[in-house]
Order: sequence, then C-alpha cells, then structure tokens
Amino acid sequence: MVNTGLQLISFTCAVTGWVMAIAVTALPQWKVTAFIGSNILTSEIVWEGIWMNCIYQTTGHMQCKTYDSMLALPMDIQAARALMCLAIFLGWLSCTVSCCGMKCTTCAGDDRQAKASIALSGGVLFILTGLCVLVPVSWTANSVIQDFYNPAVPIVHKRELGQAIYLGWAAAVILMLSGAVLSSTCPQSERRGYRRGYMGRSFANTRHSIPEPAKPISTSSLPLKEYV
Repeated sequence: MVNTGLQLISFTCAVTGWVMAIAVTALPQWKVTAFIGSNILTSEIVWEGIWMNCIYQTTGHMQCKTYDSMLALPMDIQAARALMCLAIFLGWLSCTVSCCGMKCTTCAGDDRQAKASIALSGGVLFILTGLCVLVPVSWTANSVIQDFYNPAVPIVHKRELGQAIYLGWAAAVILMLSGAVLSSTCPQSERRGYRRGYMGRSFANTRHSIPEPAKPISTSSLPLKEYV
C-alpha cells in the first residue's frame, strides 16, 4: 500500500510538472524588459518568448506578433523550441507508460515483474522530460544574464528573466524528482519479493535426506575360534 501511494503521488506530481512545461512553452515571458536607466519608458513592457514577441501597455492593451523567420532566430531560441517540443512529447509518452506500470491499474495482467519494468521505464522517461525542460530554460537564462552584464549591449536591448524561466525551473525539478521516486518505488519491492519467492521455492523443492538405519553387524564374516 505504501508503494502504491508513493506511485500515485509521484505520478500526480509528474503530470503537474508536464502541464507546467506545456505552459512554459506557450508563455511569451521568457525575457522581459529591464527597467534600468532614466530613459526607459515604463508605459510598456516587452515580452520575448520562443514563439512570439508581445508588448504590454499599462492601459491594458497587449499586442503579440510571431517570429517571421525561424532561421533568423538566435541559437538559444531555436534549441528551446526543439527541446520543449521534445519534452512535451516525452511527457505524454511518460504518462502513458507510467499508467500501464502502476500497481493500481490492470495493464500487463498479474505479471508483477513486467509492471515493475514498465514503471521503471516511465520514471526514466519523466527524468528525461525534466532534463529536456531544464536545458533550454537554463540556456536562455544564461544568455539573458550575459547580455545584461555586457557593456557592449545597449540598455534598450537588455532583458531580464521572465516568469516562464522560473516556472520552467520548477517544472524541471518536479519532473525529475517525481521520475526518480516513481522509478525507485516499484522495482525494488518487486525484486525483493521475487527473490524471496525464489528462495522459498528452492528450499521447498529440496528433499531432506533421511538417514538410513544402522545395519546389524553380521557375524558370518568373522572367524570362529574354539574355546576350551
């Protein structure tokens, strides 16, 4: 029951992290306007995502425009697009595989070893999903920080970390931790049970040797002596 509860909790957290990764992919707040200097207009905020740019005005109006050319984009945005799409696909695959390997489901029948292997595969896939989210988010954050402290970059072009970066870090941590817990609960217990069952069967199948009764000593083979 304990392992089943841990599986349900870890699976729920992993699905939550996957939904967060989808939100990070769609949000444009990867880079936001840096309000530094005295000549920066605070009446509008510029958001830069991996799919579009948005300008949010203090009046409540917002205008977004997708990127015209994909090949003209920086390398970090192109890599972020590919890795985030891969993370969404791996997250869907992880959810499907993990559902088949959990103890509370009827997939794979009563074969506990098969369900343990499937659950382990689902946990590893969740860890890979977290890594696919962590790499582009960290890469974009590194480029933003380098441009911010680079004196050659004009103040108008300096950006700060947006909300999507922090949400992506949280999603990556949740996915990796949930995948680690999911892959470490079921397989160990099943292997222990398999070993115990195997040892029990091996001891049950062994036949105890029954000691043979002592044979009486026959006097026919001893030499006979005459006594006066």
